[in-house]
Amino acid sequence: MRNIFALLIAFTIGTTGSLAQTAISNYKPGVTSEGAVYYLPKTAIRITLQVEKTSYTPGEFCKYSEKYLRIKDVSSTPSTKYRLISVRQEPFAVADTSKCYAVKYDAKTSACNVRLSDDGILLAINQDIKQQALVKNVNGQKTQPVKKSPKSYLNEEILSAGSTSKMAELTAQEIYEIRESRGMLAKGQADFMPKDGEQLRLMLQELATQDEALTSLFTGITVSDTTTHTLTYVVNKPVKRDVLFRFSSDYGLVDNDDLSGTPYYIYIEDLKTVAEPVPVDPKKAAKPQQSGIYVNIPGKMRSSIFDAKAQIVTNEFPAPQFGNVELLSGALFNKRYTSRLLLHPLTGAVEKLEAEQPK
Repeated sequence: MRNIFALLIAFTIGTTGSLAQTAISNYKPGVTSEGAVYYLPKTAIRITLQVEKTSYTPGEFCKYSEKYLRIKDVSSTPSTKYRLISVRQEPFAVADTSKCYAVKYDAKTSACNVRLSDDGILLAINQDIKQQALVKNVNGQKTQPVKKSPKSYLNEEILSAGSTSKMAELTAQEIYEIRESRGMLAKGQADFMPKDGEQLRLMLQELATQDEALTSLFTGITVSDTTTHTLTYVVNKPVKRDVLFRFSSDYGLVDNDDLSGTPYYIYIEDLKTVAEPVPVDPKKAAKPQQSGIYVNIPGKMRSSIFDAKAQIVTNEFPAPQFGNVELLSGALFNKRYTSRLLLHPLTGAVEKLEAEQPK
């Protein structure tokens, strides 16, 4: 005859003896009418990188920029450069497969509503929950507004010129005429002045656009885009100098084994905020498994990202993998109590536990 408190029969992968390990490893997380298999969480880190990409395209008349516009040192070679703008890190929970437990229901108990996350992490018992929306690890890029081609501002005389040198000369003349017109309008000395301030603003804006477009035929076009890259780092143990990613000013984010990129490292420190469990004598550890629900007593960790020159960012996060596991007695879930358990979704620690005796 089963004990009325034997609501929960829990086995962990770390249990001494191969039979317990083999038995639990054959199960996948999930809930059935007979029981549930669940994981406790551990902390992983989501790293978000903001990268600026700057592309330079030389203008068609770049070699005439000094001759006609007095602009020196204009490059005739296209180039692309990358710059790391910001690095941000935040914690999120992943299933700790080393903390896998099986729960068997008893007909005389009240613990029949076990709530798991999509990846099998225990979230609550007899408690309604709202799961947090998952953040998609997608590399994003901002959309740049489409600009008219500079050649669309060339008049018929420039387009019909017989050589590139002549086209550059006529384009430079057009630029100077536009600048003169802008100056006359700004001074109120133009032959045809606009009737109101808004019309004047629009005319000055259009002349500035034409000036910029035609000048870019000499100086080239520089376009900057900002992209977002997301990396995931699962913390299993303290590390002092693990390559997190490599970054190149010429190629941007590159593979970790690509030596063209500068390495950026991660340092994970166990802050040892939770005392280590007392070692158990193997001769005394052969007693039957106790029934109950296993929960985390999380520790804390410090995560720092740095390169060879300086520390980039550092944060402290809760870390169940640097803490302990505690057993909540199965007696809390027998028919003498109406018990509700809510675990913290990041740490697997008890967030709320209510055990009421029915009237």
